[in-house]
Amino acid sequence: MTGAHDTADLLVIGSGIVGLGAAYAAVRRGLRVIVVDRSDAPVGATIRNFGHLCIGAQSGEARRYADASRELWLRLARDAGFWLRESGTLVAARHSDEMAVLENAAEDGGIRMLDADELRRLAPLRAGGLVGGAHIETDLQTDPRAAAPAIVHHLAASGVDFRFRTAATGLSAGEVRTTRGAIAADAIVVAANHDIDQLLPEVAESHGVERCALDMMRAAVHLDRPLVAPLLTGWSLVRYGRFAEGPAAAVLRDRLHSERPELAALDLNQMYTQLPDGTLILGDSHATATAPAPFQPEAAFTAFLAEAEELFEMPAPRVLERWQGVYAKAPGDFLVDTSTEGVLVLAATTGIGMTTGLGLAEENLTAAFGWAPAMEGTP
Repeated sequence: MTGAHDTADLLVIGSGIVGLGAAYAAVRRGLRVIVVDRSDAPVGATIRNFGHLCIGAQSGEARRYADASRELWLRLARDAGFWLRESGTLVAARHSDEMAVLENAAEDGGIRMLDADELRRLAPLRAGGLVGGAHIETDLQTDPRAAAPAIVHHLAASGVDFRFRTAATGLSAGEVRTTRGAIAADAIVVAANHDIDQLLPEVAESHGVERCALDMMRAAVHLDRPLVAPLLTGWSLVRYGRFAEGPAAAVLRDRLHSERPELAALDLNQMYTQLPDGTLILGDSHATATAPAPFQPEAAFTAFLAEAEELFEMPAPRVLERWQGVYAKAPGDFLVDTSTEGVLVLAATTGIGMTTGLGLAEENLTAAFGWAPAMEGTP
């Protein structure tokens, strides 16, 4: 039997970026919100990433969510007091086919082409092999390990009831059963990312959800000047929607895979972000399975370091940390399921949850539950 303290207008399962976005959307509308999470803080994909909010590299539905997320990120950074910079993103091109992909994308605006000299003024790169690049203007950067707990703190101060170390064990319309008792709710959001198959296996199977495991590392580096924005490479261009389609991208992909099959086998996205403390995040590789093996091949980390030393004007990095991230992956970019009345299941099913998650939650909660626009001046 539930008491007054075990009821909510909205109950959110999961405290990752999509769950936090759902809680933020609801509390700004004056609703009573409870968030349950089996861990004692956000510890999943939301903190195990580059902190790169790659808005301008998206297309279609992803771009719409990313644009909405951008405004929410800016507001949250101001109100919750975490580091966020309107840095844009740099792209280093080392071949004419990479420049061709960038030039095609730049025709739609929001991307400024750079020659090699200007790119090197913005990033401490080696001159050898560099032919030019671009600046994606709308992108943001944050430190995910600091941003997530700051958002939790801000939302808690705004009235959101976080119940950590509380796992959801089942749900039906109007109720979620947890390891600490049942909670009644007018509306429920399931934002459990890849673990959707643990709670709602039929939903996961119907959407083809698997897990993508990625390897990343953080290193101490000695650069003669800071990296002023996240840095992408040709390997990134064949991943992100705005760049990855069309004949120019196909030419680039074929060359990369034929010249460097060992990197293609890692499903490499060679990119970098520098944190406020000066350390550099390097990565990442990708492996998809229903349950990816926890073992991280040293070949990935060796490749990260070798590629970084070839690209940057710097001595060998000193590795500080290595980790494995895991996120939901499916044939579609997003999972939006309303098959159970009063329950909305949400996930970004590509590696762009940080970029799109806040907008994904805001837009789909409004559509699913018929909410009015958020009140001005609310948290």
